[in-house]
Amino acid sequence: MEHKTVDLLVIGAGAAGMTAALTGRMEGLDVLLCEKQTQVGGLTATSGGTTWVPGTHLSVKAGVPDKVEDARTFLKAVMGERGGEHLREAFLRSGPAMVSELDSKTEVKFAAALAHPDYIKNQPGEAYGGRALAPVAFDARVLGEDFDRVLPPRPEFMGLGGMMVNRNELTALLRPVSSFGNAKTTFKVVVPYLKDRLKYKRGTRLVMGNALVGRLLYSLKKYQTEIWYESPLKELLMENGKVVGALMDTQDGIQRVMARKGVVLATGGVAWNQKLRQKYFPIGTRDYSLAPKSNTGDGVSHGLSMGAQLDNETHPVLWFPCSTLQKANGQLAVWPHLILDRSKPGLIAVNASGKRFVNETDSYHDFCIGQLAANEKTPSLPAYLVCDDDFIHQYGLGLVMPGAKKLNAYLKQGYLVQAPTIRQLAEKINVDASELEQSVIRNNAYSITGLDEEFGRGMGKMNRFNGDEKMKPNPCIGPILRAPFYALAVKPIDCASSVGLAGDEFGRVLNEQGHVITGLYACGNDLASIFKGIYPGPGTTIGPGMVFGWRIAKHAAGTLTA
Repeated sequence: MEHKTVDLLVIGAGAAGMTAALTGRMEGLDVLLCEKQTQVGGLTATSGGTTWVPGTHLSVKAGVPDKVEDARTFLKAVMGERGGEHLREAFLRSGPAMVSELDSKTEVKFAAALAHPDYIKNQPGEAYGGRALAPVAFDARVLGEDFDRVLPPRPEFMGLGGMMVNRNELTALLRPVSSFGNAKTTFKVVVPYLKDRLKYKRGTRLVMGNALVGRLLYSLKKYQTEIWYESPLKELLMENGKVVGALMDTQDGIQRVMARKGVVLATGGVAWNQKLRQKYFPIGTRDYSLAPKSNTGDGVSHGLSMGAQLDNETHPVLWFPCSTLQKANGQLAVWPHLILDRSKPGLIAVNASGKRFVNETDSYHDFCIGQLAANEKTPSLPAYLVCDDDFIHQYGLGLVMPGAKKLNAYLKQGYLVQAPTIRQLAEKINVDASELEQSVIRNNAYSITGLDEEFGRGMGKMNRFNGDEKMKPNPCIGPILRAPFYALAVKPIDCASSVGLAGDEFGRVLNEQGHVITGLYACGNDLASIFKGIYPGPGTTIGPGMVFGWRIAKHAAGTLTA
């Protein structure tokens, strides 16, 4: 058996683990980063990449200054009595410093969003812009052969077989000849992509989570960080009550890696671990995860084998509402309904009763929490997004893009259902027809008054931001009038786990008695969410993941004591 000794062993190369490894190298530590797959990025690579960090210098630079004190007020309001204030305080203290250090010393670059509101509306201290940070687009050509080491986005989120597109470019690309501006944007994005495909497997212009991962990998290369690919964790090593290293299952066989300063678990949380899914996930949500298939809960399960404690067991999952399509090649296409359709005017969500059960424009997580709560009384898995012909052509619906060019194909595949009347639509999807008709009638009345008397749709900043400002008097409520009508099934799919290993403010894993397991750290989804099952704003998984990865490395290096 081969033997290697380092200062810090980091297991898992998502945003959290990569940040821990990068910070360790900046602190002068000898770091080994081990990744189970052939590619880095994990769930971060397939995400939007937005990173929620309050009070950074980037918010000031963007002209939308954010204050840590405001975020503290906001979190106190939304968290209630769930506990964990000391962990969130550590996050708030270190967030601005982390972003500043990465910005000045590495290629990890963000820009504060001018408008990207917090998710929980009408709370003191909430932010409209400045708090959510977007990764700056990255030219992956500088990675050379290591470009292939960046896990691509989900196929559904790439155009022309491999082109990444920002949200603000999508409208132009879908209607390229409708204006000079759209044509200019299309030319600017598509032509370089076509040139890329002469040499690369996909476009080298990375945006969103892929840009963040590419920038982290490039920075790790510049700091000469050792990375082992295809090297999953086989066993943690403990001596005299202290974790001292791990056995890694590498391409060259089992290797014993000893870690002077500690071992960091950053393997992606519960994800596809069937034992933990059966225990913590509601019936009807256990069959699929948005995480990479290789994320099988290795860090959590091995942490438990060391006597670690689990936290957030009563609020275990963070959700996306998703529609799915089984492709002819056997692959499952999954579309997370985040902001492009669900928030727009002229759509409602109903369950088997034919009634609405939630504010459709609330955050993806809160939408799913409402769906799961409704399911306890009335079958709501799946629920259905219902709209008319005008809506689907203007805004699209899931995999059906605005303009509805491939609508007939998706109808034939059974992805969505079409009918000439609301009653016939209800019969096709097996919901109460009379109640669905009444739900549509009420929605149409609300579109005139602008007041949703059931769920207050469009009454918060985030609601209205994601609606359509051209719709009056409420940008989130529009009529459902023009036949044919459509329904699309959606159900909650986990985007991350909230349940995870209990940790302290330095990311040190705690045992069942609440004491530190010396030498063992966790970050990312392996560490229980500091927000206890609440989803405060965009990027509130990646933000704490990176901040605690940074804090862990600083603590291991002896440069962070509070």
